[in-house]
Amino acid sequence: MMGLYAMTKASVIMMTKVIARELGGSSVRCNCICPGLTETRFSRVLLETPELHEHYVNKTPLGRHALPDEIVGLALYLASDASGYVTGAVIPCDGGFSI
Repeated sequence: MMGLYAMTKASVIMMTKVIARELGGSSVRCNCICPGLTETRFSRVLLETPELHEHYVNKTPLGRHALPDEIVGLALYLASDASGYVTGAVIPCDGGFSI
């Protein structure tokens, strides 16, 4: 039952690339952070259900879920001048889950 969820994520990735291409000439940058399982209220059921959490962690090379601060660092980089030449990037921040 993940089809709709996957489609929406793919749509966000494609939208990121299109916006980056169409608005780059106006100095607008658009990038996409693709976080893995992160400790938030939204993911609480996944974190607190041992079978679900174990399933995810076993498929993640770093062997754990992320903390919010680990995603924030990437967002701060993309919002800073240090990433001034980065646009259209789709950056996984998922402990290696997507490799």
